[in-house]
Amino acid sequence: MSSQRAQRVGDLIQQEISRLLLKEVRDPRVAFVTITGVEPTNDLQLVRVYYTVMSDDAAARDACGDGLRSAVPFLRRELGRVLRLRRVPELEFRYDNSIAYGCRIEELLKEIHRHEPTE
Repeated sequence: MSSQRAQRVGDLIQQEISRLLLKEVRDPRVAFVTITGVEPTNDLQLVRVYYTVMSDDAAARDACGDGLRSAVPFLRRELGRVLRLRRVPELEFRYDNSIAYGCRIEELLKEIHRHEPTE
């Protein structure tokens, strides 16, 4: 199977999951979640869905992960209905720490520039 096709299906899955979380899922634990990306396998058996939360609190992040995992059956059912795939892939949610990592690097760079001698 083409990896290009898998990426197109992954993009559709990302759009649909974002829409479902925004409009259909009523769990308050997933209220402030953002889907940052998806990574489907070439055979479309598994899709890793990366998310981030507006809160820096680890407890809120864990609660959001629990809420997303509990919504997986509903999300898969809706994806199957909308996308009409032969087999709906398994969904695996992973927290995306790249945004926090980028913010930390930016803080370090600002600190370095603060301590640089001015000419």
